[in-house]
Amino acid sequence: SQTVKICGVGESRAETMVKDLIDAQTNPTIATYAKTGEVHIRVTAAATDRKAAMKLIKPVVKELKSRFGNDVYSTEEDPSLEKSVVDLLQANDLTVTCAESCTGGLLSARLVNVPGASEVYKAGVITYSNKAKRRFLGVKKSTLQKYGAVSEQTAEEMAKGAALTLKADAAVAVTGVAGPDGGTEEKPVGLVYIACSVKGKVTVKKYHFSGSRGKVRESAVSAALALLRSCILEYFSKVTFGKEES
Repeated sequence: SQTVKICGVGESRAETMVKDLIDAQTNPTIATYAKTGEVHIRVTAAATDRKAAMKLIKPVVKELKSRFGNDVYSTEEDPSLEKSVVDLLQANDLTVTCAESCTGGLLSARLVNVPGASEVYKAGVITYSNKAKRRFLGVKKSTLQKYGAVSEQTAEEMAKGAALTLKADAAVAVTGVAGPDGGTEEKPVGLVYIACSVKGKVTVKKYHFSGSRGKVRESAVSAALALLRSCILEYFSKVTFGKEES
């Protein structure tokens, strides 16, 4: 077996993208597994020995990589999404910082859990209150009053402020409603905005996560890692699947 690990693509979309392969499968077989913020596709072949089985698997994995492109972060069993991000930062000599609200440090924890993260991770700021967002990240009072803490505008200013204040090449900011309370009709529980700044260019995405408070926070962290990876790859491409390339 060999596993193709994908981030930034939902389970239903991933299954749709490989439905023709699954419908036509004989040997090898293909199975999708949903993880928090990820989809893993396991390709399994039966043969007289491992070498023969891997020969059957190889063209299928190649096809999956072609279909999912940069959303594939690994074709090996061990590397995690956070490790692939740290590898990407290291290969391109980039530093990163995190500005977190609803995730409360979970994003930073995932990154620093990777051995060698100290080479790229500069600092993290947990700005839970509006006052903290203004004081430590430079979010404008007018932005918070007009759009609220959970908004595209606030997320963008959080990312810009983190990159500027902590002098990092990349910054990721997360703000949202984790629940179970605090949601409104306009901003329901599970609404999260994630902003990523890389070399001054900011990308902001809106997400709607479901589940418990813990599940929403975990989903937000995985989405933030995927967005960071995607934004870095827009500028740099020295690392794919954990290995350096020219």
